[in-house]
Amino acid sequence: MSLLCDLQINLSHEFTFFVNQDLISEYSGFLKKMIKQSNKKKKNHKNGRITIHIEDFPGGQDGFDLVSRFCYSNGGGISIDVSNVSLLYCSSLFLEMTEKLCSSNLLLQTEKFLEGMFYWSWNDIVSCLKSCEQVFLHADSYGLVDKLVFGVSAKIAQNSDMSQVFASSSTSSSASASSMSPETAKNRSDSDKRSTSRSFSCRTSNEWWFEDMSIFGPKIIGKLIKNLGAYDKNNDSLVLTRFLLHYLKTKLHSNSNNKLEYAGLADTAVQGVVLAAKTAFSCRKIFWVLRVLSGFSISKESRIGLERVIGEMLDQATLDDLLIPAGGKKEKGFYEVDLVIRLLKVFVKYCNTEEEQNLKMRRIGKLIDKYLREISPDQNLKVSKFLEVAESLPDSARDWFDGLFRAIDIYLESHPNLASEDRTKLCRCLNYKKLTLETCKQLAKNPKIPPNIAVQALKSQQLSNETLPHSREDKTKLNKIRNSRKYLEEKPILVRLKGFELSEKLVDGFEDDVRMNLERKHWNKVMDHSEKNSKEKKSEVVSRLVRHRHTHSSSNFPRLC
Repeated sequence: MSLLCDLQINLSHEFTFFVNQDLISEYSGFLKKMIKQSNKKKKNHKNGRITIHIEDFPGGQDGFDLVSRFCYSNGGGISIDVSNVSLLYCSSLFLEMTEKLCSSNLLLQTEKFLEGMFYWSWNDIVSCLKSCEQVFLHADSYGLVDKLVFGVSAKIAQNSDMSQVFASSSTSSSASASSMSPETAKNRSDSDKRSTSRSFSCRTSNEWWFEDMSIFGPKIIGKLIKNLGAYDKNNDSLVLTRFLLHYLKTKLHSNSNNKLEYAGLADTAVQGVVLAAKTAFSCRKIFWVLRVLSGFSISKESRIGLERVIGEMLDQATLDDLLIPAGGKKEKGFYEVDLVIRLLKVFVKYCNTEEEQNLKMRRIGKLIDKYLREISPDQNLKVSKFLEVAESLPDSARDWFDGLFRAIDIYLESHPNLASEDRTKLCRCLNYKKLTLETCKQLAKNPKIPPNIAVQALKSQQLSNETLPHSREDKTKLNKIRNSRKYLEEKPILVRLKGFELSEKLVDGFEDDVRMNLERKHWNKVMDHSEKNSKEKKSEVVSRLVRHRHTHSSSNFPRLC
């Protein structure tokens, strides 16, 4: 037999092998056909050598190198193990290395090796499946990936409580990591001997496989979840949901991966979270889920489902939960304000009972006021977005509006160039009757607040003062509750000015900013002076207002909230 290298094989125009065509034809039916066709056409002959081009050979250079060793050693020369059996199996199928050409050909040997996979250790089957990723397209089309995934599923079922793995809305088993199966313990002891071994760092007996399976790409994980019958909307397993969340977290910061490949797994995880949210996940945990899965292009349906779950328990959230960084352009702001607005709409929609209105609404009102104070310094936060957040809750959500006023004050301080129209618009979310005395005084003295707003607040407080009781018996009851929260909510700003009554007609004439600023200074002086001088100030203020002779109507005042 001539051992001349009379056959040149080019792999994907990158690698070239020179082999003997008679020798290689004894083992490969594919190359035997190609050589016959080339001899008939006589087109690829050069210097008496046949040239054959092969595209997409399994494993490329490494795969063909192992095959050529097998052929040149007369069916030996290589050792089949879990790390190369996938490559050899796909290569032998591609080159048609069957029993028709010679006995104990490469395909038969790899098939016999794979038949014993159910007796392999966990580490061996994981290593073999991992090696499939370099020849995934061929291994998948030949059915090898499905066989190995089925083997992995069998191992998981063998060493786990499957009633817990497929328990839909119950919490996972609280068994400790020490309750691992004997085989798992054996695998751990062998981990230092195998480079492909991985330790079992698990929190429960049903999660021992999480870390090992996290090394795979999304295609193999997708096949595993499908094999376990929990892909997409079929996911009702809490353990598989926890695994997917763990898996996606490990892949979140991997820049080399295409995040769109994980979309199906992310949607499957969302389905599991939505089903088990109320019994297995806290509000903070679901916020964490939202942060993680938002980076994997989840579907609109999944996003709405997840936001509804969070919205229904939003009163359990903290300020840190709401401060989610914006993932888009910085021109839209530092935080996901639109997300908070959507969550608030869900919360208000599903908070129907009177008990929920009294308890949860007040709790969420305090939280949103803190949130607004936190995001107000953002230079990219528009007035419309601020108002949309503030007005997403009804008035009943706030015992008083002091916290909201502080948020407005911070916003005005952080946006000094805000137009007067926008400053007026920003204050429309305030309920002046629910401002405490001290806060209303601060509002009246604040130079950043438009004068007409100060007048509106003072007028609202004055009207509230007129509704207070005046009989001796009513005054006695009033003194008893003077320090109560309810009293502070209704206490008018001019309650200390005995005998001072502000005419509505005069107040309605305050539309000129210069004159209103001047008059506000007089009001502040009146509030700071003693009761003895209040009557004298009253006559002075009234006479000055008469001299001004304002005739404007009050139609241009901003609307009351």
